[in-house]
Amino acid sequence: MGCGSCGTTGSCSPSGCKSNGTCGTGGCNKLNVYNWLSDTAMPDNYKPFDIVEIRFKGSRKEFFRNKNSLELFSGDAVVLDSDMGYDVGHVSISGELVRLQLKKRNIHEDSESIKNIQRIATERDLEKYQEAKKREEKVLERARTIALMMKLEMKLSDIEIQGDNKKVIFFYTAESRVDFRELIKKFAEEFKLRIEMRQIGYREEASRLGGIGSCGRELCCSTWLTDYKLVNTSAARYQNLSINMLKLSGQCGKLKCCLNYELDTYMEALDEFPKAKTVRIDTEVGAAFMQKTDILKRLTWFAYEDRYAWICISLDTVNEYLELNAKGQKAPELIGEVMDMKQNDDDLDIPIAASDLASDDITRLDNKNFKKKKKKPHSGPQNNRDFKSTNQNKPESRTPNAPPINQNNSPQKNKKPNNRNRPPQNQPKKDGPKPN
Repeated sequence: MGCGSCGTTGSCSPSGCKSNGTCGTGGCNKLNVYNWLSDTAMPDNYKPFDIVEIRFKGSRKEFFRNKNSLELFSGDAVVLDSDMGYDVGHVSISGELVRLQLKKRNIHEDSESIKNIQRIATERDLEKYQEAKKREEKVLERARTIALMMKLEMKLSDIEIQGDNKKVIFFYTAESRVDFRELIKKFAEEFKLRIEMRQIGYREEASRLGGIGSCGRELCCSTWLTDYKLVNTSAARYQNLSINMLKLSGQCGKLKCCLNYELDTYMEALDEFPKAKTVRIDTEVGAAFMQKTDILKRLTWFAYEDRYAWICISLDTVNEYLELNAKGQKAPELIGEVMDMKQNDDDLDIPIAASDLASDDITRLDNKNFKKKKKKPHSGPQNNRDFKSTNQNKPESRTPNAPPINQNNSPQKNKKPNNRNRPPQNQPKKDGPKPN
C-alpha cells in the first residue's frame, strides 16, 4: 500500500497502514485489531505474554503459543503446528491485549487446544503458501460441481488450503444434517488432499466472504462485529420501519444486525408516548384519533372522524390534552400544520411521462401539475409538419356518390349493417339476366 498522505516519492514511509494489518479500514484483513500497547514502555522485569493471536483467510482467527520467545510484530508470517504437517498464518496482535481476546472467547490460558508457533516463515514457506492459495479457486469450483452431481442439500461457500498444501478445509452451510461420507471420498480421490468439512452459519458465511452493505460500507460482521445477537422484527416495528424483508435482510438472508444499534434510543423515546393502541382526544369540535408518529422529532398527527386532513401536534401538547380528557374535560380544537390526505391521494394518480423519469434533474417531480403528453402523428414518408400544413390548405374533395362524413370522426363499432334495401341472395337482381 503506497503513501497517500503526501506527494513525495522515493523512500517516503506511509504513516498509516504500511500493509502490516494494523489498520481499521479492512483493506488488509478482516476483523482488524489495533494494538494500542505496542509502543508502551514496559517495566524491566516484565515477561511478555506468550500467546499470540494468528489470523488466517477470511475472518478465522486462532491462538498459538510463542514457546521459542520469538520477537513478533503484527503482520509477520509465521509457521504453525497443525494436526497434519504445518500451516502458515499472520500475526494479528500480541502482548497483553491477547488476554482480553482469550477472555472474550472463553478460552483459558492453559488450554491444551492452543498449539505452538514453530518459526518465522521463510521465502520458501511463503512461495508454497502462495501456490496453495492460487489453487483454491479451481478446487472450489470443482468441489461445487461434484456436490451438485450428488444432489446434496448443502452450499460450499469457501475453502482454505493449508500452508503446506496437504490439507483443505471446506466451509459449508446447510439447513439440516448432511451425509457427506461419499462426498469426502470423491474429494480425496479428486484433489489428493486430506479433507475436513466444517459447517458454519449464514452470518459467519457473510463474515468470511465480506461485501458491501446497503449503507455503502463494508459489512459489520467482516470488519468489527464478532458476536451475533438475536434480531427480531419487533425491532423494526419500534422504529416505525415497514416490514419489508427485502430491505430488512442483509447479505446473509437474516435480519440486519444494525437494527439493534438504535433500538435502545427508540425504546427510551417511546416511553413518553401514549401506550394505548388507539389514541383518542375528545375536543370541543369532535373526537380526533392518532394516525402517525415521529418518534425522534416527538411529533404526532391526528385526524377527525369526518375530515381527511391530518393535523401535526407536538407530543407535549398531546399529553396535556390527554390529561384533560382523564379529568373529564374536553380539549380545545387541534391547531397545527395541516396535511390534506385526500389531495395527496389524488396526486398519486397524476401521469408521469417517461422522459421525466429518465431525466437526471432532481427537481423533475416537484411540479405536481403534470399533463399527459399528446401522441405524435404517425410518421409518413414526408415530414409530419409539412404534411399537416399542406392538407389544411387543400379543400375537401368528395366523390359525387360518397356518403356523408361523420362529424365526430368516431368509428361506429359493433353496428350491424342495414340489410333492408339489399336483395336476397337466392333471387336475381331486376336488371340482371334471368336464369334459364
